[in-house]
This record gives sequence, structure tokens and C-alpha cells, in this order.
Amino acid sequence: MAKKILICDDSALMRRLISDIINSDKRFEVKDLACNGLEGLDLIVKNHADYDCVILDINMPKMNGLELLEQLQKNRIKITVLMVSTLTKEGANETIIALERGALDFVTKPENYIEAKGGTFKERLLEKLCMATGIDMEEPKTAAVQKKTDSTVDFGSLRVSKNTNVASPMTGKLPGQTTKNVYKPHKSLQGSKAQKRKLVALACSTGGPRALQSVIPRLPAEMDAPMVLVQHMPKGFTNSLAQRLNDMSKVNVKEAADGDVLKKGWVYIAPGGTQMRINKQGNDYVIVITNEPARGGLKPCADIMYESLMESSFDEITCVVLTGMGADGTVGIGQLGEKNTIYVISQDAASSVVYGMPKAVAEAKLSDEVQPLEQIAEAIIKNVGVLNNGR
Repeated sequence: MAKKILICDDSALMRRLISDIINSDKRFEVKDLACNGLEGLDLIVKNHADYDCVILDINMPKMNGLELLEQLQKNRIKITVLMVSTLTKEGANETIIALERGALDFVTKPENYIEAKGGTFKERLLEKLCMATGIDMEEPKTAAVQKKTDSTVDFGSLRVSKNTNVASPMTGKLPGQTTKNVYKPHKSLQGSKAQKRKLVALACSTGGPRALQSVIPRLPAEMDAPMVLVQHMPKGFTNSLAQRLNDMSKVNVKEAADGDVLKKGWVYIAPGGTQMRINKQGNDYVIVITNEPARGGLKPCADIMYESLMESSFDEITCVVLTGMGADGTVGIGQLGEKNTIYVISQDAASSVVYGMPKAVAEAKLSDEVQPLEQIAEAIIKNVGVLNNGR
């Protein structure tokens, strides 16, 4: 049965274009249209059980997308929402707020009709809809019913399943799955933590902006390590994410820039649309931002960040993997652990919006501990410690 979609956008042209894209794929069907947030809210209140996903614009008359999300929260209406956002600074800020208010993910709105008619927007929108509604993206797009088979991707010695990696947007759980912590012996060096040179390297994707709000603001200013962070986002959005996290955190948070020297108590977010590496220069470690190609369609890519640390001489690298679709980070962490002392913390299924990236790490038996989101910050600080003399 086709997934039912509500489109809420004040542009008649975008409503028609998005409808044509959705209805061209027999896995989906546009159920209703709304030309502003107030009309969209009314439809959701009356018929929310009929919709598998809502596609929501931000800037609309009468009630904008952010106000609609706020009303959904106040009325405790649980429904999967995908935002359609522009690349403008204002649009980026509002998109981050939308993700904080419960939107699952977003699709970048084309800047003109020609781009909107192109294949890139269509592919991205359908990909996000598959993820949001729990459809295997390898599932046939025709009406014919075919038997689904398990599909795996080879990552050297690792094999990661491609299907069943999308958790329910409401519960974060996979069908028939229970939360189970996975442990392996702690590999960190013994002795005084203050004598070690440490780094935290974090990766996340779908659901990440909201998850990061439960992690970064809980880190103390005296964290005895810098943190480098890859959040899958396009160009134009990561700076807004960094600014919002910085405003609510004790640690300093910034969008990473080429040449940044890593400092304890700082968090560096890889700029969207680039790749981030960490290189040693003298006694310091510096960030190198490159324009190298996407890997696995990802730019930034966590595997590249982790692989760049293989030649580093940190006493220990704490690798953290939060909610996200796919398996980015698994290969990089596996390779990093062959040459370096690492400790791996991954988010559990119950608290993940999409249990893909942390699931891949746990199933590859790379996780030292699996924790619910609200305990990730504590697990990080237990491992890296705090500076004795403060800031």
C-alpha cells in the first residue's frame, strides 16, 4: 500500500512540483495539500493517523512551519515531518530550529524552477521519504510486489546490512528489537588521565542536530580534550548548527576552518559540503578542510575524518557514533582501532531516531559501550576527564 503524504507549502508551483515527484513513485501518494501552516495543522489534527509523512515548508502565511511544529509538540501529536528549506542563512537557522522541534530531516529547496525540475531534487526527496516512512530504498518503485531479500554492503572485513537500518521515527526501535548494551574490554591506558593527550571524534546524521543538543551542552568547559565532529549536512547549514550549540553550551563550538589548531574544551564541526581531516603540525594538531569528492555520497564523511587520525599520536581517541542513516564511521573506526588506542561509545536503538550508524558500529563489535542519548555526555567525560585547574 502506498504511503500517504501531506504537503504543506504556500507556493502553488512547489505544491504541484512536489506532488508530481511523489505521485511518480508508486510507493507514495499525495493524500492532501495545504497552502499554509494553519490549514496544515487543521488537517493534521483531524487526520494525522492518515498521514505517513508531512512535507513542511518554513516560511508561510498565517502560521509558519516552526509554529506548526510548536503546536504539534504542545498537543503531543506525533507525526513524521520532513522540512523543505532554502540555503539562505535565515533558512539555515530556521531549519536547525525545526530539527530541534522534532522534524526528522530536511530537503534543500531548489532556488529556481530549473533546479527544481532536475533529477537531484527528485532523488533527494524520494530518498528522504523512504527513510522517513521506513521503506527500503532498494524496494521496487513499481506497483508489482516482489519478495525482499537481505542486502549487505562489504566494507573490507565488515559486512553491514543495508535493510532494516531505519528505526521508527516515533520510538527509535527496529521491529522486534530490544535495547541491549554491548561491551568489550576497555583499551585505554592506565594511570593519570591528565597525563594523556586525548581526542573525541563524533559522527552523526539523521536526528543528529537534536541529539547533539542532549550531548554538547552537557559537556563541561574543562573537558580535557578537543572534539571533532561530522554531522551530515549540506553547505550553508553547519555554521548555524555550530552557533546554536555554542550559545547553549559551556564548551566552545564552532564550524571548523582550515588551519584551526585543536584546543581542549572546543568542539569543531566539519563544514557542510567539504571533507575534514586532522593533521599533525609540530606539537599541534590542525584541521585541514578539503574539497575532495564525496565518499558514499557523503560530504562531509566521518570515515575520512577517522582515517585521517590513523597517523596521529593521541594516547587515546574516544569515538562517538550517534543516530544516523547508513554505516558511515564503521570502516574508519575499524581501521583506526588497528593502529591507535580507541574507545568507542555508540547510541542505543531506543533513543536513536534512525538506528543505522550506531547499529553498524555495534554489530561490527567495535562498541566499548552502548548508551542511551542522555548518558552519552557522561560516558565521554568519564573517559576523557576534566582539567584540574579549570579554564
